[in-house]
Amino acid sequence: MTGATPEDSGVTEDRPSRLGRDFWLYFSGQLTSQLGSSFTMFVLPLLVYKLTKSPEGLAYTTVAEFVPYLVFGLVLGALVDRLPRRQLMMATDVARGLVLLALPILQLTGSLRVWEIYVVAFLQSSLGILFNCGEFAAIPSLVDRTNLVAANGRIMATNSAGNVVGPALAGVLVPFISLSGLLITDACTFFLSSVTLAFIHRSFDAGHDEETSTEKTTIRADIKEGLAFVWANPVLRSISIMMALVNFVGATEGSQLVLFSKRVLQAGDVGTAMLFAAGAAGVVIVGLAAAPIRRQFSFVVCCLGALVVSGLAVSVMAVLGTYPAAVVLWGVSSGFGLFLNINTSTLRQTIVPGRLFGRVISVAGVVAWSAIPLGALAGAAAIRITGNVSGVYFVTGLLTALIALAFSFSPIRHGDRYMSEAKQSLQR
Repeated sequence: MTGATPEDSGVTEDRPSRLGRDFWLYFSGQLTSQLGSSFTMFVLPLLVYKLTKSPEGLAYTTVAEFVPYLVFGLVLGALVDRLPRRQLMMATDVARGLVLLALPILQLTGSLRVWEIYVVAFLQSSLGILFNCGEFAAIPSLVDRTNLVAANGRIMATNSAGNVVGPALAGVLVPFISLSGLLITDACTFFLSSVTLAFIHRSFDAGHDEETSTEKTTIRADIKEGLAFVWANPVLRSISIMMALVNFVGATEGSQLVLFSKRVLQAGDVGTAMLFAAGAAGVVIVGLAAAPIRRQFSFVVCCLGALVVSGLAVSVMAVLGTYPAAVVLWGVSSGFGLFLNINTSTLRQTIVPGRLFGRVISVAGVVAWSAIPLGALAGAAAIRITGNVSGVYFVTGLLTALIALAFSFSPIRHGDRYMSEAKQSLQR
């Protein structure tokens, strides 16, 4: 793993101010939406923990959130490449808001049961696949490709920027405002996000219409084409396999964070909320620094180095077992986990034809995230069998770092070359 200059890596970044009015409008809408979603991110596992008091209950929440990728992921990704992306994303935001409103209604009537939380998590995740595939395809339409690292860094930071204030604010408000009130707030931010999208001037389908064949194809053929493209490309294939392994190992860390906070750190609801906020703070800090860091180092260093740091931070957090250390280390782990995603997303957006964006990101999601439900259940079982939450966290962090080191011998080390070749082909 060696450093690289911008010329070596084929990556040239303009200043963030050149991202343009439409990008920043999109950015502001998503910032508001993610602030609301951060309330739900904190409220749902807290509700489940209060109802079940078990690691299995928390694991089932994660299963409900990621099973949709297995069931619908490939189909929904193909649909994104067939439909107008802006209208699709607007409708999805409205639907997510309406689905989420079911939980506060049930809680206010005193009839909320844990399985209903799982159903809402399942539906929210299914709709989220549509929105995320649309977003992945839309970003290259909103900015020039030379600004993709900066744009992705800010979008992914946006996806967690609200999470810095959100969980902390939710923890402070819990004694005064019901959990239902926090969920209603999130639903309203989805509606606001939909309105914001309507005011963006640029098409979300740039590079889509002109690349789309006039020949009619079936959904099945579209899915097959997306799968074939990912599997035939060595670097895309390697990244997908690596992420599946990492997600299987690391699924426990996110799904059991409430349990880790309560049992290991002896934190209350407010302290648990602050731990969520610390992770989001790390995401924002690293996300905003993504472009400058990427200019200094090669793709493989940024990608795999971030994964090593993320994993080791979790292992050290488990060994120390103190709240102050956990706040810092969870922030570090979350931030560098995001940095990995920024670089892999930018690589896909650079080397994938526009007409395949939706399918490729859904294939990547299905392969990488299909392991999360199994990993979450395995982690819950490991905690139940060993009774040692810290020990399980230590092992998952160490395995994450080892996986990254193993893939340093894979085609991922040639990521810069693949991006450079893709840019050269576009210029011909």
